[in-house]
Amino acid sequence: MIVNQWVPAAHKGDAIGDSARRVRDLLRAMGHEAELYALTIDDALHGDVRPFDDPSAARGDVTIFHYALPSRMTEAFASLRSSARVLQYHNVTPAAYFAPYDPALFRLAALGRRELATLAGRVDLALGDSEYNRRELESLGFAPTGVFPIAVDTARITQAAARPGLDSILDDGLVNFLFVGRIAPNKMIEDHIRLAEVYKRYVDAYYRFIFVGRFDVVPRYYAMIRALMAEYRFLTDRFVFTGAIPDEELAVYYRHAAVYVSLSEHEGFCVPLVEAMAADVPVLAYAAAAVPDTLGGAGVQFAPKDLELAAELLGALAFDDDLRARVIAGQRQRLTDFGDARITRELTALVHTLS
Repeated sequence: MIVNQWVPAAHKGDAIGDSARRVRDLLRAMGHEAELYALTIDDALHGDVRPFDDPSAARGDVTIFHYALPSRMTEAFASLRSSARVLQYHNVTPAAYFAPYDPALFRLAALGRRELATLAGRVDLALGDSEYNRRELESLGFAPTGVFPIAVDTARITQAAARPGLDSILDDGLVNFLFVGRIAPNKMIEDHIRLAEVYKRYVDAYYRFIFVGRFDVVPRYYAMIRALMAEYRFLTDRFVFTGAIPDEELAVYYRHAAVYVSLSEHEGFCVPLVEAMAADVPVLAYAAAAVPDTLGGAGVQFAPKDLELAAELLGALAFDDDLRARVIAGQRQRLTDFGDARITRELTALVHTLS
């Protein structure tokens, strides 16, 4: 069977594109013909991902369309006639988060949700990569629906990369609290800054908050974050914004993290939660949107967003060895749900259903 996947953009290091390439490889190992097509392809992926204009893009027995933003792929997918059409929805951040900071991103997000709705009734199967996303599809009138998780390549996190300079910087006696992801309004980075103030006052003064990911996506939002830091008069060396970094360095940041912190209010899946579990970093997470779906019962989750409670939990995860061991054990158990064995089983069932 020929199983094609479509992604609007194939960027190395992007969760959606990386997952699609991993699924393609698993499909090939199962004996299927499988290719990935994209409108935009990073130079590093040329030859690995095919351009969408290739006529073979429309010739699959099954076509899986990964939806996260509007593009001309949407109507092309809806118009397929010779292929079973499977939508995999990776969520669109609600436009309201961008309204105070970037009108263009506000419009793009609003258009993304409107365009998604046009596919209702025009696909054979609609999958969310979390139960949270599946429920949104169902609310828009999609049927039948299901859940197919992102295929996370945790090898890039667990690799033993040699970065002695970075190791030395991160192993200086400060306790490292890590966040991975773009600096965007739905991630609620301002709450990390407020959490740092509470933590410093009531728990421990020897800390460092590290933010790994692009901070140029929403410039006005990042400027607000820096202004809030100045308002609190924080020591600048206690907050690190790395920008985009290679996988080898990302692995080092996970290796030196005492706790992974997620205070996001809107996630469709949240790959860094799986990465943190793979790196044996205890997770402290605000239980919102798809975060409980991804963690299951693992990590330490809390709601409502009480930052005094969060600071207390952060200190406990950093310094209570027995608690850390119990949390890590639970995360290791949860991590098995994201392994290749499960993905292969679900791919087998998916292909069988559509054949």
